[in-house]
Amino acid sequence: MNMPLRTPPARPAEHGLDTLFDGLFRPMDADGVYARTGRYEAVVEALQALISRQREEGTEVFRFPPVMSRRHLETHGYLKSFPNLLGCVSCLEGSEAEIRGAVDRHYAGGDWTETLETADLVLTPAACYPVYPIAAARGAVPAQGYRFDVACDCFRREPSRDLDRLQSFRMREYVCVGTPEQIQAFRERWIVKATALADRLGLVYEVAQASDPFFGRVGQLMAMNQLEQALKFELLVPLRGDGPATACMSFNYHREHFGTTWNLRDAGGEPAHTGCVAFGIDRLTVALFATHGLEVADWPAGVRDALGL
Repeated sequence: MNMPLRTPPARPAEHGLDTLFDGLFRPMDADGVYARTGRYEAVVEALQALISRQREEGTEVFRFPPVMSRRHLETHGYLKSFPNLLGCVSCLEGSEAEIRGAVDRHYAGGDWTETLETADLVLTPAACYPVYPIAAARGAVPAQGYRFDVACDCFRREPSRDLDRLQSFRMREYVCVGTPEQIQAFRERWIVKATALADRLGLVYEVAQASDPFFGRVGQLMAMNQLEQALKFELLVPLRGDGPATACMSFNYHREHFGTTWNLRDAGGEPAHTGCVAFGIDRLTVALFATHGLEVADWPAGVRDALGL
């Protein structure tokens, strides 16, 4: 499925990504990790509320912390697929003397991190990951399936100065668990709803088939398989002129991967299928400012009305 680019609304001036930083962020001594201004957060809150208003009846809501169980992440198979993006939590542990020794080593000019020990937590890389073991713990998936609204502050180790590729970012997802037919209908329905949402936000975009950035040579084969089965589509917003467009939403069909991984079964004992639509909250917010300018009061009336601004 490929959709043509939509013509963006007229605006007073062009705003390149580089010109947005001072109005939206403040540096924090790390690429892709920034303090966010009130102007930026007001749009984020309005965007989240707009997405919430699209929630389908019968959808359960979960909000997850920015960390998750390391064992759960290992079970998901993340180490096989995206080990280069993983962030682990490490802590100073031991006796008071051992911890004090690490601190003193720092003040003596040494490296205090040499004594860090890996904790049982990792930084959450995708908002939907924690919901599958929650669903599996309930037993057989009911005939109507499950629908979830999940959100999380996520992390992926991709240091970059590009404002549309942060290391620490917010992800919002609607997740469906059920039969293949239910998941396919869910994804088709949400592609229509999400493109209508992008139209209301005045964004220029296209929806195109895509693959995840799987790691290494084996990952290339996994990406090819994903493309061949049309398991992933992305809503792409061009933010760099002729440069590569930015994926601001994605529409994913996981088939039975998470059903098999977490023993999510239907009433007949078959592995459940899953799918999700993901909204990159920070990417969408950056896209709104890049499209319409830094002054929200000057945005098109229809966009401000959609966001309640």
